[in-house]
Amino acid sequence: MQEEERVFNFSAGPAVLPVPVLKKIQEELLCLPGCGASILEISHRSKQFGEILAQAKANVRELLGVPENYKILFLQGGALTHFAMLPMNFIRNTNKSGNYLVTGNWSKKSASEAKTQGAVKVIWDGKEEGYVRKPTDSEINITDDAAYCYFCANETIEGIQYQSEPNVSVPLVCDASSEIFSRPVNIEKYGVLFACAQKNVGPAGVTLLIMRDDFVEMSGDDLPSMFSYKKLAEKDSMLNTPPTFGIYVTKLVTDWLKEQGGLKAMHERNLEKAKLLYDAIDSTDGFYIVHGNKEYRSFMNVSFRTRDEELDKKFQEEAKALKLTNLAGHRSVKGERASIYNAMPREGVVALRDFMLDFAKKNA
Repeated sequence: MQEEERVFNFSAGPAVLPVPVLKKIQEELLCLPGCGASILEISHRSKQFGEILAQAKANVRELLGVPENYKILFLQGGALTHFAMLPMNFIRNTNKSGNYLVTGNWSKKSASEAKTQGAVKVIWDGKEEGYVRKPTDSEINITDDAAYCYFCANETIEGIQYQSEPNVSVPLVCDASSEIFSRPVNIEKYGVLFACAQKNVGPAGVTLLIMRDDFVEMSGDDLPSMFSYKKLAEKDSMLNTPPTFGIYVTKLVTDWLKEQGGLKAMHERNLEKAKLLYDAIDSTDGFYIVHGNKEYRSFMNVSFRTRDEELDKKFQEEAKALKLTNLAGHRSVKGERASIYNAMPREGVVALRDFMLDFAKKNA
């Protein structure tokens, strides 16, 4: 398939990757320069892979401004594994609890997994309102025994996002899977920030984890090796064979982000892309309905619907015919969802915007 045949892929994940990165992978896949073999074949102990890992870490540290007292790890298992590993390492067998802010499907799932490993206190839950917003700082009451406050920065299903981090008195633990590298972040507010790659970093199979040194040291000595952040950190992500291809692609994606001008420039572009869609929605006099409250709208995942499910199906079918794909919303909220991550080009968002306006005009 040639580049001109590619669709605009609005999938929530695995999601679109930058075309220059895909071309670089294609160019080097058969034979990585200087290796005589593919990245899929070389040893994780080789000099060449060691350089790839080191550069990927350096890129992450530069882009996010990660201080030296934080470890950067590339791990396996996806977010679901880390939902359980976090309390396993930080509150299991202690008198501490994990405080959780439940704002949608992913934070709800994280709290549920955490309860299998230690004391969890859900200190705010948006269920009764239908998960349409995030809590204000005044609504967050940290308990005296809290080791950390957990939140999901961007709920992909509901399409709601924190516009800034919660202001709390304990370290933050954040699932940033669907917004990592989309805007600048003050890492020093966090004890842990993690992101599974398949939304905004790279392919499925690798999870980026940034952890402050004191959190690394909190990890229990009685844990199995692969579940101990301390042991994983001591081996620099290579306690076992790491997801080498995923780390290689992460290195290429972060190279690309630097070429784009870094996270401040990327944030400006992301906000502008999201505004194109939300302005179109707001101009249709209620034909489209956004799931989340206006002040909490996500600039990564635009979750909306029409007035009935049959019209939603028609919308998706006609969009697909125009090469605007993977727009079906999650089964829990239905409707449509346009995921417009970093790698979604502006022309894809413009094409979707134009189709939305035309569809609304024809079906009002």
